[in-house]
Amino acid sequence: MATKELTPEEQLALIKVNLGEVMSEHIIKKIVLEEKRPLVIYWGTATTGRPHCGYFVPIMKIAQFLRAGCKVKILLADVHGFLDNLKAPIELVKYRAEYYKFIVQSLLRVVGVSLDKLEFVLGSSYQLGGEYTMDLFRLSTIVTEHDAKKAGAEVVKQVDNATLSGLIYPLMQSLDEQYLGVDAQFGGVDQRKIFALATECLSKIGYKPRAHLMNPMVPGLAGGKMSASDPNSKIDILDTADAVKKKIRSAHCVPKEVEGNGILSFVEYVLMPLSALRSENGQTRFVIERTEGDPLVYTSIEAMKEDYKADTLSPQLLKAGASAALVDLLAPIQAEFQASPEWQEIEKKAYPPAEPAKKKKQPKDKGSRYPGGGTWANVQPDGSIVGENKQQVDVAASASEAMQNLAVNGSKP
Repeated sequence: MATKELTPEEQLALIKVNLGEVMSEHIIKKIVLEEKRPLVIYWGTATTGRPHCGYFVPIMKIAQFLRAGCKVKILLADVHGFLDNLKAPIELVKYRAEYYKFIVQSLLRVVGVSLDKLEFVLGSSYQLGGEYTMDLFRLSTIVTEHDAKKAGAEVVKQVDNATLSGLIYPLMQSLDEQYLGVDAQFGGVDQRKIFALATECLSKIGYKPRAHLMNPMVPGLAGGKMSASDPNSKIDILDTADAVKKKIRSAHCVPKEVEGNGILSFVEYVLMPLSALRSENGQTRFVIERTEGDPLVYTSIEAMKEDYKADTLSPQLLKAGASAALVDLLAPIQAEFQASPEWQEIEKKAYPPAEPAKKKKQPKDKGSRYPGGGTWANVQPDGSIVGENKQQVDVAASASEAMQNLAVNGSKP
């Protein structure tokens, strides 16, 4: 990673680069440019589904924050995962938080971040305390149901007749800013309404407002938001090289269209910033090899987008270049997983394989005309027949009548 000492102005520029929006930027400017002290930021992740490659987007920003001299706290939000419509069942919350810590640490290491500059905090380590709970009650007296539901609309899973837990979620995320002792919170633009709620409500219970830094939402492989619950939209961190290549080959990638292009966005927000962090002079460089002609070398995303619009850079070439870079990026993480029995054990506990559905055994319909087969008509030990269909089974009412009825065309057997 580049080691050049940055000026306060350069630090501020690096903090803001590639962000979709900054709320209350004056707070950040005052700390970085006037107070000249490290900006303290927290990023929270609810420990629910398996982390996917979309996590590289916030991880890259965290790496840039650290490069800019910031202090970063990573909140493993185990209680939030439970509150979000039971995305993390209470029995699995502890294990999923541990699994997330393994994943996040490995992602940070692979992009060159020193873990001694970070602080990991487990949400339940302070969110279950009396003081926090009392502040949560205080917030609940000033935030309406409408405002709480609106704040979590893009983050908390929305269902009909929702439980109260979804309303508590945004209140806790707001309160976490105070209890983590930060100057700013970092997240995606999908959390903007929660950030706005925090800005408005914290001051009403005597706490200072914070700044908010927001990443744009990177499209998934199938277009739209990248989601852990949609296997077609994302690449799992532990996917094999073959699986990664297969998913990227089938990704939504319309020729000449840069908007909504998940592959191009991944290069813009992960692979190119990574090359700059790894460079001694902070220079961006992304190379795409070609079977014919010289490699395509890009030092800016703007140049890459122009080539893509002109079809100089085809979807096939873009996919091949991104696939090769991503496989290389994931390789050391997967090697670390394979070398860690502890991580492997936690993975099994956090995400136990679903039990195959048991096939319900259907009773055979043998009909009713077999010995003991239902009540259609039953033969008794003395040879007599009982049941509602006795008349249909009886040959006759008497022996002489039976002999006569068994005659065929007037002849006896």
